[in-house]
Amino acid sequence: MKLAKTRASIALLAITGLALAGCASGSRGGGESGGADLELLQTTPAATSEADKVTWNSTYGELASLDPAKAFNYSENTVVTNLCEPLFQMQPDFSIEPNLATGAETEDGLTWRIGIRDDVTFWDGTPMTVEDVVYSLERHNDPAEGSYWTGGVTANIADVVKSGDSEVTVTLNTPDQLLPSSFSTVLGVVVQEQQRKAAGENYGNPDTGVMCTGPFQYTPGNWKQGQSITLDRYDGYWNAEKQAKAKQVEIGFVVDPTAISTALAAGEIQGSYDVPLPALSELSNSTSGSLYFGEGMQIMAIISTGNGIFGDPDVRRAITRATDRQAIADTVFEGTGTPSRSVVPQAPWDAIDGVAELRDEELPDLGYDLEAAKAELEKSDADLSQPIKIAYPSERSFYADILNEMANGAKELGITLEPVGVPSAQFGVFFSDPAAREGYDGFVTTNYLSAPDPLLHLISVAKTGSDQNYSEFSDPAVDAALDAALAESDPQKRAELTVEAEALIMDQQPWVPVTDLAVRMYMDDSITGAPASFVYLYYPWAADLGSAE
Repeated sequence: MKLAKTRASIALLAITGLALAGCASGSRGGGESGGADLELLQTTPAATSEADKVTWNSTYGELASLDPAKAFNYSENTVVTNLCEPLFQMQPDFSIEPNLATGAETEDGLTWRIGIRDDVTFWDGTPMTVEDVVYSLERHNDPAEGSYWTGGVTANIADVVKSGDSEVTVTLNTPDQLLPSSFSTVLGVVVQEQQRKAAGENYGNPDTGVMCTGPFQYTPGNWKQGQSITLDRYDGYWNAEKQAKAKQVEIGFVVDPTAISTALAAGEIQGSYDVPLPALSELSNSTSGSLYFGEGMQIMAIISTGNGIFGDPDVRRAITRATDRQAIADTVFEGTGTPSRSVVPQAPWDAIDGVAELRDEELPDLGYDLEAAKAELEKSDADLSQPIKIAYPSERSFYADILNEMANGAKELGITLEPVGVPSAQFGVFFSDPAAREGYDGFVTTNYLSAPDPLLHLISVAKTGSDQNYSEFSDPAVDAALDAALAESDPQKRAELTVEAEALIMDQQPWVPVTDLAVRMYMDDSITGAPASFVYLYYPWAADLGSAE
């Protein structure tokens, strides 16, 4: 049996009162649960006029730095993407367009000539130069900069040089046909070299800030630590068509779900991405605002550490088949998710024509089936008496609900799966320090693609030595399949090769995928325009916000 349909729609079981009219959305249908299927959105109705000030909230709390090189999580990216721009830019439909670059050319995937715009200025009015571009690209390979983006793509960069008055040339060690896509992330962000060097170790902090080219500018002093950060519109912005519609956007740092819900319902905060799950019911009945659900690039998964019996692919496959992931999507995520079919969520694949049927044919079935689970387990010779310890941040109780559902499935197989709550401050280190993961067989993640191409995420998760390969998973066949896809210049052929690699990876599941997640966004009726899809970490979403009246 091949996989059931889960493409880019969600079945809302309890949430009503959604705003849909006038919003762009994907065209996919499907869904396999009860309830009313709803297509996920990419945008919301455009603003009709300017707004003096918009108040927003960062559900994941206060950012640690404005330095783009330190922007590697929700809090930082949600703010920095409105200030500092990359060479290429992801759009709400997950396409990539030139931004500070005019385009990119390569014949072999090894040497890339990138044209640079000559009409861009920093917030202080000085022109953005090719030298600034070269400096910014090289920052990520400078150990002194401590970029969180070092490795992977940057490790493959052999050289970056100015090759013309409006051109840089990037030389790679091995072919990479997706370099422009990678340069739509922080890797392609351009900062002013002079201000960076003058700021020294104070770069990116509240008193010094950054100097960039985006539609909003940061003024030192506008970051009230523990409370909020205010972004001011940059009236000299180079792209008149994308001029920010709000003169100011204040982003708060409220993290308590009840406080967020109350503030949104009362209009004290006008909008928020990542609306907490406990707030959905109240906000769906709001008479002063609307919930929007967008196409996502997020996935909830269990990452194997490679330890214990969970290090055995047969055991991981068995537990996946024994877990009722539809029940998790319906209850824990209140119908705002769908069972994952891969470590790559569905929506980015939906943006690529002609591969849906191929994935149906190639990817293994992950559907809930106890008999299939038992058959998978029979292939294992592991000592099944060992318990499987899975860590989760103890403050986020919904993870415990998910793991308990998985434990129920494991129990049917005679396996003990033990959820272990870890304080968030300690849990965060799981992603950077192998020692923190010792004693655990796996840990939860709500993860997302850093660029819209499924191939780049697969490389991050499963290629030997890659940045999110926490179990040191290594398979020469997988590495070869990923390399072949990355070197392929024909997009259609590359997509087919990527699916082949994805199928190999999903047969072993270094990550056990659980649920694809839709974007959950709320806006007060007085404002509109924010994109609904998962581009708010990469695209200047606040520039689209304006008055709805």
